[in-house]
Amino acid sequence: MDFLNAIVALANFVIVPGLAYGAQLAIGALGVTLIYGILRFSNFAHGDTMAFGTAITIIVTTALVGAGITFGPLPTALLALPVGIAVTIGLLLAIDWGVYKFYRKQKASPVILVIVSMGVMFVMNGVVRFIIGVGDINFADGERFLISARDFRDMTGLQEGLAIRTTQVITIVVAFVVMALLFWFLNKTRTGKSMRAFSDNEDLALLSGINPDWVVKVTWMIVAALATTAGVLYGLDKSFKAFTYFQLLLPIFAAAIVGGLGSPVGAIAGGFVIAFSEITITYAWKKVLTYMLPDSLAPDGLVQLLSTDYKFAVSFSILIIVLLFRPTGLFKGQSV
Repeated sequence: MDFLNAIVALANFVIVPGLAYGAQLAIGALGVTLIYGILRFSNFAHGDTMAFGTAITIIVTTALVGAGITFGPLPTALLALPVGIAVTIGLLLAIDWGVYKFYRKQKASPVILVIVSMGVMFVMNGVVRFIIGVGDINFADGERFLISARDFRDMTGLQEGLAIRTTQVITIVVAFVVMALLFWFLNKTRTGKSMRAFSDNEDLALLSGINPDWVVKVTWMIVAALATTAGVLYGLDKSFKAFTYFQLLLPIFAAAIVGGLGSPVGAIAGGFVIAFSEITITYAWKKVLTYMLPDSLAPDGLVQLLSTDYKFAVSFSILIIVLLFRPTGLFKGQSV
């Protein structure tokens, strides 16, 4: 029974949260890797794009709930998500037309575009804070738990309870659907194949008659959808705070680079690597070890390598190690 309790505790505090957080990072990293692979620069405004799309979704969610429109046991934010995606698409297309297009015509180096994206990041950060404020916002309604810890203990008779939040299940399901749709689009549709050809060899793609302006527009549209979806899922699972999304830029970039920049498969794998690394290193293992070890060997301390305050330091450390020893990432994307 102690072994089963240890497994349940591990699932409750490491496995389930790791899967949900990893899915959120994976969707965010897919947007980063698309921009890098197709438009050939690192978009530092990606975190604030997530924040903007989430802020619009929260505003629409509040309006729907105020009008008495809900989604039953599911979060109402899922109904508002398409509106958030649409508004974010409009914003990114406007930014591309007003900012990035000029530098593309000048054939500016990727470093210049990175600096430009940092300027866009600061402007978007201010806009989001002006629109929705700087405080924590919890916008998850509907049923909070798919299964509660008490119900699990009653069903199994175990001492440990397994609590699975509805938002965690939604995150994993939506992430799977989004990833499947993206891979289908890139591999089966004409536009997706054009984007892949443009990413592999821009000059050859242009000679083949591919319209670069259309490829750029579709890329921004997909990135807007991915960023808004990742931001809303993260906000539902935790809460929304504008500055948190700025901080998320580090683990998202770490996920994209660990997997291999320019590789969608790598972005997904990197998201889960970063998520489980952060959680396992900052988790206090005392409870699990107490169940698994004899009483004489049970630890007195928390057995926690790092405090949860330092979870982003884990991402940074992994990022540095990968850049030093394997800059192409796990799936051999473009070197950084």
